[in-house]
Formats: sequence, structure tokens, C-alpha cells
Amino acid sequence: MTKTITHSMRETARLLRIVVRRRLVGLWRLTVSALILGSLGICAQAQAQKFFEEGSGASFTASQVKRGKAAYANNCSSCHGANLDDGEFGSALKGAPFQKKWGAQSPTALFSYMFQKMPPSGPGTLDEQTYADLEAYLLQNNGLEPGTTELTAAELGGSGAQGGPAVQVGFQGDIRPSAANRDAIYKAVMARRAAELEKITPVTDDMLQHPPDGDWLTWRRTYNSLGYSPLDQIRRSNVHDLRLAWSRALPVGTDEITPLVQDGVVFIESANAIQALDGVTGDLLWQDVRPLPEPLLNVRDSVMRGLAIYQDKLYAPTADGHVIALDVKTGKLVWDHQVIVPQTGVYAHSNHDFRLDGAPIIARGKVIVGVSLGITNPSGGCFIVGLDARTGNEVWRFHTIARPGQPGGDSWNGAPVDQRFGASVWTSGSYDPKLNLVYFGTGNTYDVATLLQPHPQKGTSNDGLYTESTVALDPDTGKLVWYYQHMNRDVWDLDWAFEQLLITLPINGEPTELVVTGGKMAVFDAVDRADGKYEFSKDVGLQNLVSVIDPKTGKKIISPAFEPKANKTEFICPDANGARNWPATSYDPDTHFLYVPLAESCMDYTWVPGDAAQTAAGGLDIRVTLRLRPDSDGKMGRIEAINLETKKVVWIDRQRAPIASAMLATAGRLVFCGAQNRQFTAYDAETGKALWQVGLNATPSSYPITYGVDGKQFVAVVSGGGGPLDAGGASLAPEFDNPAGGTTLWIFKLPDAGDPAQP
Repeated sequence: MTKTITHSMRETARLLRIVVRRRLVGLWRLTVSALILGSLGICAQAQAQKFFEEGSGASFTASQVKRGKAAYANNCSSCHGANLDDGEFGSALKGAPFQKKWGAQSPTALFSYMFQKMPPSGPGTLDEQTYADLEAYLLQNNGLEPGTTELTAAELGGSGAQGGPAVQVGFQGDIRPSAANRDAIYKAVMARRAAELEKITPVTDDMLQHPPDGDWLTWRRTYNSLGYSPLDQIRRSNVHDLRLAWSRALPVGTDEITPLVQDGVVFIESANAIQALDGVTGDLLWQDVRPLPEPLLNVRDSVMRGLAIYQDKLYAPTADGHVIALDVKTGKLVWDHQVIVPQTGVYAHSNHDFRLDGAPIIARGKVIVGVSLGITNPSGGCFIVGLDARTGNEVWRFHTIARPGQPGGDSWNGAPVDQRFGASVWTSGSYDPKLNLVYFGTGNTYDVATLLQPHPQKGTSNDGLYTESTVALDPDTGKLVWYYQHMNRDVWDLDWAFEQLLITLPINGEPTELVVTGGKMAVFDAVDRADGKYEFSKDVGLQNLVSVIDPKTGKKIISPAFEPKANKTEFICPDANGARNWPATSYDPDTHFLYVPLAESCMDYTWVPGDAAQTAAGGLDIRVTLRLRPDSDGKMGRIEAINLETKKVVWIDRQRAPIASAMLATAGRLVFCGAQNRQFTAYDAETGKALWQVGLNATPSSYPITYGVDGKQFVAVVSGGGGPLDAGGASLAPEFDNPAGGTTLWIFKLPDAGDPAQP
């Protein structure tokens, strides 16, 4: 350590001797201070702020700033905006983000960057003094006052001076296009991209009900949430030729991403950024980056599962608990509605008590989205809201924890409303336009003591409504039309908060419109879509908790051996991550095959009672340790194809790597899925045989989609990993060492005529 500090101080002294020979003493004084402090291990962020607030000795002039302003208007404003922070394509050049990046760096570094990178149509094509004038203009806009001596290019390292830009100013020969030609090329490219956006047609209610084959307009493509595409250009006979069309790095965030596609434009949200991309080339058409308040949750921990599109607007949940509407063609903000008011939370991933995880669904002009978590409960738990699609105003709110006086309001073991936790809405809803009902699934409670320990006031039951339920709501009013509780008093963290499949199957010889959904136990219930009447269940056989399912009501009877006993550890299958979780199923309406991504794992489960104060505060009081299944062969990843009409298993594929992505089924009789070994695979939908596979940069923990542009079919998947399922799988399969990060969108297609052969 002594050697390191001594060397660093010597280097700092050398820099100081260089600096004092320059005329920019006032401007460099604070930069050198930052270097000294940095060498001592002191945070330089505050010093960076001082650089812009206290640099009164900066050596540039007011007339130079005026020249820089004119140069900025001619060369920079089209990207960065007239006010330096309001451009469509460029980052902000004033304020906290710019100051944080450049405040602790030298003026030479900024000059060098501009010389090498700007303007995009012709980097380095402005004369050197113009770059110096531009720098003066930026410094003045970040709080530095003009002085009496101009900032010159020579002092900033121009013309080959020592410490100047690490680039060649000139080019060999005369092959470089002129500045005018470069500008023309740049403008032509931007015009082509604008034309791509201009082709986007407004999304109507009819398009949401019957989307064009090549579009993917909702979370699972259609209102019935099947995760199925009618595209069949890529099929079993040619899928082996599938190749990379393009890929694009995304802002790093927790995965579980679903792109949307309309008229050949891909819309995607990752972390706090929303992008519109050319579906053929991957070119950025526009981008919206949302500034987040400080302090705020790490956006890597904020799951953004999807977007919604309607008319001329794109609707997105944000990491800070808002829903925003953006103009589809420009990315400009249309409205911003705060759904979640921050509270002081206890959840490890966030300083908010609630999150917006699921994609919104649009029904009858309402943007409908659910809220998850609700671990502390000052406002009565989780809820679903309906916002006006035109204005963003809240039209209605439905609380997923039943209130006294409502159906199920006395099902909380006598606990008051502020001690009822959970009933999270993790995913998007489904919609039946004919019945005019939206369907959402809800999760478990977050404090098992509420339902297990006695309370002074007795309730009629400890079922805990509306946890573990399907709720059917009127999208116009938010009124509850019916509910069906799939599992009462779930104290094992085995949510039923996943996709609601709207399908039609024969029941007693009559076509019956059903809602089919499965919880973490991989038990799938089918209920009548109109009134919630129970029809049947299908258990895939990976759970030991439920011993009997009542054939008339669907009520799950828990094996007496597993009834929770305080401080007693039980071996329960599946574990709290579930035999299935957020990776969604796919359903082929032609064959009635349901494709289910599964995990074969169990848990040691212990309930540790808390005192009354801990219960009232929503303290977590279960302990879980992941285990392999009894007599396991080590294979944990499982895909199961089930014929829901016959209730028979069609095929099963098992592998060592846990399944990471949702399923995607297509009319080409293919099923796509990703696993935690970074492999993305296409299976024969009828036999389960793997027909094509590609290794990605990271785990594809996302929702794959497929889309078409100009007669060409593409398959898209996002990789990046980093979610809790990835961590759980890694604990049981440590050889799959896939660190989070590198969030990437991958697009595959069949080769075009004339494409070079791949090795």
C-alpha cells in the first residue's frame, strides 16, 4: 500500500508541474485537487461537482462562448437539443449527469472526446479552435464564469501537442468523403429511420383483438395470453439454418424482458431506458432514458416485463413506480402518472414497498396494470389500477386484499386490513372482449403469521382472499365480477400469479370457454371464463404438498404431514421458486398442447413465529433451503407438453440446466426456450426433439417472441440473467457460472438468397 500511494503522489506531482506551466491555472486547480484526493482513496464525486460550481478562474472568454453557441446550434443541437438537455438522440450536456461524468476529468479529455466522436456525421471535421469554442460553451453552461483569456486548441492538446487527442488528425490520401458529403450521408440515414417510424399505423381495438400475423402487440402477443404465433416460415424442416440477423446491447437491468413489435419496429424497455429499433437492422430509431430520483432502487433490481401499445402511444411502467405514455413515432413523453407513492420499505431489493413488474394491458381505452410486493402495508396491500389511455388519469382501483364488507373481507383470520400482506400482481392480465372481463392472477401472503397465529378478533376463515386467486374485473369500472381462489391460506410462498390462458375446450361434449392457469406447484386449474365455476385440474406431479384436489370445487387438501408447525423443518416439493414460476407457458390452439417450463427441486421449509409487533410490521417469518428432489439424477430442467383436451402428457424433455425463459410456440410446429446454461433451443413441438441450438452471452431469462417484416420471420430473445431464479438454479447447479450483466437483444432469421454460408 505504501508503494502504491508513493507512486501515485509522484505521478500527481508530475502532473502538477505540467499544469502550472499552462495558463489555465484556475480551471485546472480543482482537477489536480481531485487527482490528489483520488490517490488518497477519497470519493471524487463531490469534487467533480465543485469543479463546475467553483471554477471561477476558468480561462475562456464571453466572445468565445458566443462562437461556441453558434457552432453548437449548427453542429450539435439536432441531437442534444437547443437547451443542451432536450435532444432526441444525444445525452444531456449540462446538469448533474454531465457534471458527474466530466467534472473530475481534465479539459483535455473533454476536447479529445469531442474531436474523436463529434459530430456523428463527421468526427474531427470541425477546425480545432471550434472544438475549443464548443468546450467553452459547455463549461459556461455548467456554471463556470468567463475570464479574460481564451481557451485555445493548442492548450487542449490540438495540433499534435503532447497530451492531445490520441488520434491522427489527418488521413492518408484523399479517400475520405468531404464534410458536406458526410453530412448528407448522415441526414439520409436519419431520414430513412424517420420514414420507418412514419410507417407505423395506429393500433386499434380490433388490432389488439386480432393482431397482424407479423406483429407482437401485447405481452403474450394476444389478449388470450397464449404465447403463440401463426408465423410458419421458420419450421421443423429449416430451423437448423437459423442464424444471427443482428444483436444489440441494452442498458443493463434485470432481465425477464418482452419486446413488442409493430410494423417492423421493435419496442423494448430495459432498466430505465425505452428504445425503438429497426426490426431488420437493429438501428436505434429513438430512445427515452428516464432520470431517476436519488436515492432510488438499483434499476438492475427493478423487473420491467413488458410494454403496451395502443393508438399512437407506447405505455410503460417505470422503475420509480410511474406509468408513462410515449409518442410511438418520436418517443416524446405524452403523460406521466405516478401509481406508487414511495414508502419506507424493508424489501432487500428496493426502498419502495411496491413495484410495477407486469406489462400493462389495454382494454376499452384503459391502461390496466397491477402492483406487486406490498410487504409493508400502510395503504392496505397490493392493487390493480385502470388509467385513462388518453390522459393517464386514474379511473379506478381494485384492492387485491379483500376489505371488510367485501366478499372475502373476513377471510384474514381476524387480522385488520393493515396486517394483511401480499396478493401481488406479478404479470400482465388477459382480456375477453366478448365478456368484457379482464383476468389477473395474484400471489401469496408475505407474513404467514397473519394466517397461522391467533388474533383477538375471529374471522370466518383464514383463507386470505384474494391471495392465490384469479380475479375477473370489469375494465370500465374495476368492479370485481367473480373470483376463484386456487389455493387458500398459502403459507409456503407458492404463488398463482402467472399467465391466464383463455382457451376453449370441450367439457361434457360442449365447447366451453375457460381460464386456465397454474401456480408454482405446477397444478393447472381450469375454470369457466364467464363465472369462475371450477371445471378440472391437471397436476404435473412435481409436488407433495397437496394430497387431494376436490373434483367438484378444486379445493386443495394439504397433506396433514406438512401442516406448518412452529420451528419444525419439513421437506416440501417444490421449493419456493416453484416447479414453475414467471417463465410463461405457451399453448397451441390447433393441437391443444400446453408447453410448460418446469424445475425439479424441493426445499427444507421452516416457519419461525414472531411476536405481535413483528406480525403487524409484516416481518418475513419463513426459512427456506433449496434441495434436489429425492433420488434425483441431477437433471433439474424440464419441459412438458400436455394435451389439455385429453389431459395426457405428450412428451417430456429433461436436462441438467434449469429452464430460464418462457416458452414460445409457433405454427411452424416449433417451441423455443432458453436455459441457464446460456443455450437457446428450438424443439419439435410434436416430439420434443431438439432441432437447433445456439449459445448466448448470458442466461436468456426473458420472454422470447417472433415477428415478421416484409415477408421475413425473425425470432427474438433477450439474455442477461441476474434474477432470483438464476441465483436459485446456480445454488443447485454451480457449474453454470453465469454472472449477471451484458443485457443483450438477439435476433435470428433464416438466410437470405446470396448470404454467405456459415461454418
